[in-house]
Amino acid sequence: MPPPTATTNGANPTPSTIPLSNALMTKLKPAKIFKGAVEPTPPPTPGSSSRPNAGPRHITAITFDDRGDQVLTAAEDETFRLYSCKTGKKSYRHLKTLYSKKYGVDLPRFTHKNTTVVHASTKEDDTIRYHSLHDNKYLQYFKGHKQRVVSLEVSPVDDGFISGSMDKTVRLWDLRVPACRGLLSLPAPPVVAYDTSGIVFAVAVNQYSRILLYDQANYDKAPFLTITLEDPTLALVSYPPRPIYMTSLAFSSNGKYILVGCAGDAHYIIDAFEGHLLAKLEGRTGLERRRMDTPQSIDPVKGNSGEEVSWTPDSKYVVSGSLDGRIAVWDVQSLPTRSGTVDLKVPPLRLQPLANLDGHPGPSRCVRFNPRLAMMVTAGAELTFWLPDQSADNEEVAKELLRKR
Repeated sequence: MPPPTATTNGANPTPSTIPLSNALMTKLKPAKIFKGAVEPTPPPTPGSSSRPNAGPRHITAITFDDRGDQVLTAAEDETFRLYSCKTGKKSYRHLKTLYSKKYGVDLPRFTHKNTTVVHASTKEDDTIRYHSLHDNKYLQYFKGHKQRVVSLEVSPVDDGFISGSMDKTVRLWDLRVPACRGLLSLPAPPVVAYDTSGIVFAVAVNQYSRILLYDQANYDKAPFLTITLEDPTLALVSYPPRPIYMTSLAFSSNGKYILVGCAGDAHYIIDAFEGHLLAKLEGRTGLERRRMDTPQSIDPVKGNSGEEVSWTPDSKYVVSGSLDGRIAVWDVQSLPTRSGTVDLKVPPLRLQPLANLDGHPGPSRCVRFNPRLAMMVTAGAELTFWLPDQSADNEEVAKELLRKR
């Protein structure tokens, strides 16, 4: 379902531009729920090692094409599913579901063509695969990683992409060449992200609480900025404070901020130019566990975290999933301004959600806002399309009538 259209002088309808506002973000409602978005878990066979308390299978990642017309899901049932964001029906002719049973599928990312994706493998080997959705064929194999790929991002401006693996390396690639064109060795498994210009990429290293910023043209040199992520407010909860486990990075659309997604109960926003910790986004339950009734581990772990938090396209809001299925929305338009030497003892601005949206059954593992349309997509055991509720509240109607008097 597209955003509302506006007509001018009886001409053909043209899409209207809807600015995101607090009122609109709090009115997001589930407009379409796809209950069959993941195949159910098959019954255990004798001698199998299935986990009895794992619960239903989940969608593990979602990706939009550049125009926001289509969304692709990857799930634990080893399938891709392609959906149209304009009709709410499975799109792309008769290709409803694409299987990757041999290699598994995770972290799908649309290239700049809406018919091709790159994705990580979960079985057989750790090759990254370039997949055509048009005829369900592999176009290229990108070999090099020795362990599972846990972070994958496509350049916003060209055919480059970057990957991070459990083998503690970052690799830079080009869709046109199967060989890796750059390699970084790190002390721990990394998380990667491009800035909006495609010139800079960031690498998060968990055990050292560092975020390294590299110039892509000089990746073989030292990072031009090293950011330390330390939250002094954690010492108020426990001592020693529980370590932060970073699972995703995302630059704001203006390049000024980095959203640091974490497995715990909070996410962070950092100044991308100097590294000041600006805000702590609270008021959600992290995805370290798969179920609410599972006890939390002593040491932080990635769990199901990594795809559950993102900016809106204008970077005015941040949306995030939660273990209890609710979707938290934070207004981040009034972040503090800091400059000069970074002081790790200065606490961040602690932000509570503008809204906690109900309506998603089970953990909300994936949350993404459409890059072009006023819609949000969330996923877990089901797939949900969210649209702003256009029906006016009685109170708003009354206020409008009073203004016209």
